[in-house]
Parts: sequence; C-alpha cells; structure tokens
Amino acid sequence: MIQCQDIELMRGHKILLTDANLHIPDGHKVGLVGSNGCGKSSLFALLLGKLETSKGDFNITPGWRIGHVAQETPALPISAMDYVIAGDREYQKLADALAAAEQSHDGTKQADLHGKMAAIDGYSIHARAGAMLSGLGFSHEQQQRPVSDFSGGWRMRLNLAQALICRADLLLLDEPTNHLDLEAVLWLESWLQRFDGTLLMISHDRTFLDNVVGQIAHIDQATITSYSGNYSSFERQRAERFAQQAAVFEKQQRQRAHLQSYIDRFRAKATKARQAQSRIKALERLEASAPAHVGSPFSFSIPSPAHLPNPLVTLEQADLGYGDSTILQRVNVSLVPGSRVGLIGPNGAGKSTLIKALAGSLTVLNGEQAASSKLTVGYFAQHQLEQVNGEQSPLQALMAMSPEQTEQNLRNYLGGFNFHGDDALRQLASMSGGEKARAVLAMICWQKPNLLLLDEPTNHLDLEMRHALELALQGYEGALLVVSHDRDLIASTTDELWLVANGQVQPYQGDLADYQKLIQQPAVEASSDKPSVSQNRKDQKRRDAEFRQQTRPLRQTIERHEKAMEKLGDEVAELEQQLAEPSIYDEANKAKLTQLIEQRAKSQRQLDEHEESWLAASAELEQLSEEHAQQG
Repeated sequence: MIQCQDIELMRGHKILLTDANLHIPDGHKVGLVGSNGCGKSSLFALLLGKLETSKGDFNITPGWRIGHVAQETPALPISAMDYVIAGDREYQKLADALAAAEQSHDGTKQADLHGKMAAIDGYSIHARAGAMLSGLGFSHEQQQRPVSDFSGGWRMRLNLAQALICRADLLLLDEPTNHLDLEAVLWLESWLQRFDGTLLMISHDRTFLDNVVGQIAHIDQATITSYSGNYSSFERQRAERFAQQAAVFEKQQRQRAHLQSYIDRFRAKATKARQAQSRIKALERLEASAPAHVGSPFSFSIPSPAHLPNPLVTLEQADLGYGDSTILQRVNVSLVPGSRVGLIGPNGAGKSTLIKALAGSLTVLNGEQAASSKLTVGYFAQHQLEQVNGEQSPLQALMAMSPEQTEQNLRNYLGGFNFHGDDALRQLASMSGGEKARAVLAMICWQKPNLLLLDEPTNHLDLEMRHALELALQGYEGALLVVSHDRDLIASTTDELWLVANGQVQPYQGDLADYQKLIQQPAVEASSDKPSVSQNRKDQKRRDAEFRQQTRPLRQTIERHEKAMEKLGDEVAELEQQLAEPSIYDEANKAKLTQLIEQRAKSQRQLDEHEESWLAASAELEQLSEEHAQQG
C-alpha cells in the first residue's frame, strides 16, 4: 500500500507538491499523468527513498520489493541474458550461495538452498528471461551477445527486462514504451495486464494506459487528484469538471465543432471501409476527448505548403539498402498530396530505410527513384534531435530560416508550441528531450513541407502535446507518412497502412486491430498467405470471373452510395456556407434560418445513413475479396 497524506515535496527551492494526497491499495495499477516538470519523477524518487517529504505523512508497505528501470546501462561484456537475470537479486544471491555450498561440498546447505531456489521459481529463470527478451524484440542470437554490442535504445530494453524479472511487489515504470516498437509495446501491455503486483506508471501513451491501468493519479497545480478508471475515463471526468466553467465550455464547443468538420470531410473521401471505420472512430474519440484538453499550453497548426505537386515522390521496382546489403526489394510506392500512411512492421524490417529513401537521403541500389522538383520534405527522427545546432535557440533558428519575418510573428508561432518569453531564447542544448522534440517539430512545420515523414515523433512528448499534434495533423494538406508505436496517433491521422516485412513493402488491408492479431498469430497468418503453387491458371481465371459476377451487385451498391454521399456532402457544405453568413441571423431572416438549419440536419442525416450503408457494403466486399484471395 502507498499512502501520501498532505505531503509537500520539493526539489531545491521549488515546491512540486503541496498538501497532496494519494492512496494506492495493494495490487492496483495506476497511471501517473501530468505536464512535464510537474513532479511525476520526483514522486518516483520519493518511493525509491531518494527524496524526502518536507511536510505530511508518507507510508509504504514495509519490506516491499521495488522494481524500477535503471537509466544507465554500462557497456558490460556479459551477455544480454545474464544481464537480465542479474535483475533478480534474490535469485543471484541464492545462485552464488549455492555455488559456494557446492564448492565446499556442504550437502545440508545445498539442500536448503535448492528448496529456497524452487520457492522463488529460480529454475525457470532462464526460460522466463528468454521469453521477456524475445517479447522485447531480441532474437535468440542477440540474447547471447554482450551488452556492450547494443545501442542506447536496445540497452534501455535490457533495463526494462531487468525490472520486469525481479518479481517486484511494487513496479515503477517511467515511460516504458519509449524506445519500443509496436510489437514490443503489445507484448509489454499483455505482460503488465497479467502482473499481480502494484504498478505505478508514468506514460504518455493513451491506448497503453487505457489497456493497463484502472486508476489515474493526475498531478496539476502542485496537487494530486485521483480518478477511478482508465485514461479515457479520466478525460471524460475532467471534461465534465471543466464544462461547469462557462468560458471553458464555449472553448470546448468550438474545439468539438472544429473536429467534427474533419470527421465529415474524411467520411466524404474515405475509400477503404475497414481503415475508414478505424479512423472515424479515432477522430470521434479525439473529438470526445478534446474538452479535457482546453487548458493545454499547446495550440498550433501546420502552415499550408506553397506547392502540392502530384506525385510528390515515387519508388518503382526499387531495391533499398546499404552497400552490398539489400534491406527491401522491388519496392513500388508513390506519395501524393493527401496521402496519409502509417508504416507497420517488426523492428529492423526496414521502415527507417524506406523513410530515408522517400526523404532522398538514401539512394536506391536498383530501380527508379523520382521526386518532384517542388518536393519539400519535413523529416523528423529521433537521431535528428542530437544533430541540431545546440547553441541556437528556437527563435534564432526560425529567424535564420525566415529573416523577412518579424520577431513578434515568430514568437507568436513558437507560443503555440509553449515556447513563451525567455523560453524561446533558451539554447537547444539546455533543453530536455521533450522540449527539444517540440522545438524541432516547430522548425519542421514552419518550413511548410509538402511531405511530412515522422519517425517515432511522440517519444518524449507529453499527453497534451501528443493531443495537439494529432489535431494539427488533421488539417495538414500535404502527404504524411508516420512510424509510431503510438496507436492513437496512427489511427487518428492515417487512412492507409503499409506493411514492411520480409524484405517487402505491401499495402495492408486491415486496421491496427487486425495487425495486432496478425503478429500474435504469425504462424496461422503466414500459412494462410501462402499461394498455392499448383493452382491451375484456367481455374483461377474462371474463379475470378465468377467472383466479379458474384460481387457485381455489391459493387453497384457501393457506387450508388458513393454518388449519393458526394452529392449530399456538397449540399451540406453549401448549407454550412449559407449558415456562416452573418446576415442570416438577422431578425428578418429568422424563417430562412430555421429552414436552413432543418435542411442541413436532414441532409446530414441522409449523408450519415448512406455512409453507414457504404461502410457495411465496403466491409463485406473487402471480406469477400480476402476470402477469394486466400482460396486462390
């Protein structure tokens, strides 16, 4: 049990918490949220005994084993497997004692130690460590490699595995999904769901929090407020509290109306039923949660690109790789204005390689690589954070890009990324990872790219900034390609998935939920994807013809709904334009206003009905097409 009663917590002379209260019963899983710098990590330091309260009462169950992720990993010569096993100190202590007893031929001591080893399930530790490492993306060969062979991100995975294996009573996790790909995130999510100890977790991954925790502790204005339920429940409860304030309620309504326009626009142009449904649900979730973020310090948009050439960039029969090593073969992809692509696939499959080729920083080994002369790329990747000019401030960087702009205009823009006053003048080298990521995103967006390539953009970003980025990307007019373990970001900003796996880049017909099933049942999916080499071509042509005939009524139904949706979408847009005229609200136009409102509601209702029928018919056609492909 964790009990904080009226505590005050300070770092130096800065008060982080005052009169704060928190109660976490044994076995509860709690998400700790709040803006960067609010005191989340300091609360962890208190629980680890590295910080003391200056006032109030703090109690934790005596004798609790506390697991947490070390921030540093020395370049050790021991194997990854041995490094992880060393995280279970009780096992290590017993193993050392057992080795000493065997050396001294002390049979009685050996028997006692074997009993203790069995009690802590010590004899399965190698199997458990191997399963953890595999879940976090380490191959069997990598598990035997020395720790010193791995990069910083992979060493952080080793530290995470160390924390998980120690059989903790209390597990403290600070941004555990950073440095993980989507496959590893899904594995960790499943592991934590089964964890039977007490969990306190700092995370900026909304879906991850939703699927793991049952309580939210929110730090705001130096106090802690607890909410029952997951993160989505927290957003609803917080929105209801905000709605009681009139000024805030008006801002909430404006935000919801703004997001509804994106939902309507996307419905009108969606082409793939399953992915359309996925994105519409994500946008509706974004709309529903917007009221909880009205106090966010972030509010920005991405300026419209100066040019939108079509296509922007194309790869045809392209082999991608480095030197003599080919990573991806026969890649055929094209990005046009309005493309919104999420890249999925296992770690190391070549996602970053594909992005570099699209950005023009990697030349293809074979095949065609064509880019418009008016292509302007905004490329965000984690390694770029270390390559920026650390002596510059965000304001200086923008002034260098746009010397014709006034300082006030640039300051106003940076304010949307929460760089106000002197913060806009701070050197990038002095900033935290989250601050630097915000600054780099601001610089990229300021340059009005017509192609945005985002490789794990949400690492180090807090929940408010992630929410603001999702909103900003809704209005972006260029092409977007995203790699992210943040499922909310992919679901709400993309309407097409490309699967990068086995040296290939292929359109993926399902949504993220389908992909999750795919990676959890790889053997089943792999076997179903194998074409039959003995298939008679004549039979195949006959089947294809029968399939076209069978699905013709369905395709005609889809086409009919699409035409109706296009017509009704134009009607709704025209009616909204009339309703936007100030004169329509004059007393003399009261009857016309009523007529317009009723007609707009009727047209929108008809549009929704056609869209629902279109989605159902399209989903049925997709399902039939998949079944036909599997049979062929």
